Amino acid sequence: MSEAAVVVARDVRKRFPAARGGRETVALDGISLDAPAGALTALVGPDGAGKTTLLRLVAGLMKPEGSLRVLDVDVAADPQAVQNRISYMPQRFGLYEDLSVQENLDLYADLHGVSREQRRGRYARLLEMTDLGRFTARPAGKLSGGMKQKLGLACTLVRSPELLLLDEPTVGVDPLSRRELWQIVQQLVDDERLSVIVSTTYLDEAERCARVFVLHEGRLLAQGRPEDIRRPAQGLCFVASPPPGEPARLLQARLLDDTDRIIDAVPQGGEVRVIRRQAQRKETAQQPGHARAWRPAEARLEDGFMVLLRERQPKAGAAAPSTAPYAQAASDEPIIEVRDLVRKFGDFVAVDRTSFTVNKGEIFGLLGPNGAGKTTTFRMLCGLLPASSGFLRVAGVDLRTAPARARRRVGYVSQRFALYGNLSVMENLTFFGSAYGLHGERLRARIAAVLAQFGLEAQAQAASGRLPGGYRQRLAMAVGLLHEPDILFLDEPTSGADALARREFWRRITTLAADGTTIVVTTHFMEEAEYCDRIVIQDAGRLLALGTPQQVRRQAGETDAHRMNMEEAFIGIVERGRKRETAEAQA
Repeated sequence: MSEAAVVVARDVRKRFPAARGGRETVALDGISLDAPAGALTALVGPDGAGKTTLLRLVAGLMKPEGSLRVLDVDVAADPQAVQNRISYMPQRFGLYEDLSVQENLDLYADLHGVSREQRRGRYARLLEMTDLGRFTARPAGKLSGGMKQKLGLACTLVRSPELLLLDEPTVGVDPLSRRELWQIVQQLVDDERLSVIVSTTYLDEAERCARVFVLHEGRLLAQGRPEDIRRPAQGLCFVASPPPGEPARLLQARLLDDTDRIIDAVPQGGEVRVIRRQAQRKETAQQPGHARAWRPAEARLEDGFMVLLRERQPKAGAAAPSTAPYAQAASDEPIIEVRDLVRKFGDFVAVDRTSFTVNKGEIFGLLGPNGAGKTTTFRMLCGLLPASSGFLRVAGVDLRTAPARARRRVGYVSQRFALYGNLSVMENLTFFGSAYGLHGERLRARIAAVLAQFGLEAQAQAASGRLPGGYRQRLAMAVGLLHEPDILFLDEPTSGADALARREFWRRITTLAADGTTIVVTTHFMEEAEYCDRIVIQDAGRLLALGTPQQVRRQAGETDAHRMNMEEAFIGIVERGRKRETAEAQA
């Protein structure tokens, strides 16, 4: 084993036995790689690529085929020796929500045999890095999502490991908390020369790493420094401007349909970032998608990633074409009206006098840090939670007096898969269709329509719990749209999804909006705010910003000379709001 590597894999394979009536699953198929010591290493790839399986093998939780040495130990021969020297934070880290922050730390220290003397110094450093020192007596269940992730990381690090494994540590975490988590990890690498291997769906996070491994269908597709992964996209990247007054998502949709010339397209700062199939720097009379202007752009790691994947999945991301032309379907007719909305839990004010409207046919985004009140607002809009006070009308119905009638006009897709995993796709659709009041020929017609719309015909008899993540999301969308609702509510629908799956999802949402469905969505991917007609940013229950993505970026300080992305705007607005609130409290 090289002194410069903490993990050395040679022809590593992992297969899982066939489920009843199914085929054997090959999760890893001949992986060979060296992960450097004292540095950050990223594992990236689409859903089902094998990232989590590889981390579990490295952690000694499963036995590999092939050769896998971790910290110069054969992990298959002596997994306990590896586990004694590493720390592993899985996607769903097991915090005890009834225990306080301090009690969780103590419990994990007891489990790892950390002495009282070692704890004093280690706790002080961890609480300082995570900024949890003020909350040691608070139950873990009452922490925000970002704080829970930081506590999970602190519990993982109660002992000082030689290797830290992190499986998508920032899924479901807002941009501020994501930045803080990465500052902690980077500090450990810089100060302690800790070796870290992280799997992530955020490709800007992989850009920070010393080495990146791109996995696809259990195989190693590419490896190297971030600049090596970017290289296939060099000279192919451009930024295109949409026609005046047109949302960037509509230009993006037309570009994605132009598969002969376009590899990828994604909204960015009111424009569209495009990867062409050939380096065409000179403008032509007929630009793809009828874009107004093009300018070259430097390739990012995500661009190289998309080029690599599109070569193997040329039609990935395509959706069924809209039955209407791509046009902005939003009108000036309000379909949701919110005035002075308040929700209290005891003495705690979760939503504090929020007011806004959503117009028919709009894509409307609810954004905010973990614990900001957006999920509470979202649940009130869906009729799942009553308001403490204020006025709330959805689809022409006052939710305070007739919530059941309003719910019949809306569809809902939750962050977590909420369907019956032991039922087939068809059985789920039949059950939920009946619950929506559909029967007979009408139910059969709607099931056939959504199966075709979401490309689920081939999976109709498959158990929904065994579907890949992207197909489970399609099924959830199909169920939410069975009864043809006026409004579709989407609660962090792409949390944990890879870049390919997010492209496919938003391509479908653009189609729905073009056909007249109103969309209300919460998300922690700030790039997804660019798909919205308008967005709200909340924090501490208060509304901080409301407007089009461009208006919100301008509020954050964007100028013609200094362009901002939505993540920069979001962080700037939230930090400014918190400073203002602190100043008001001290006045």
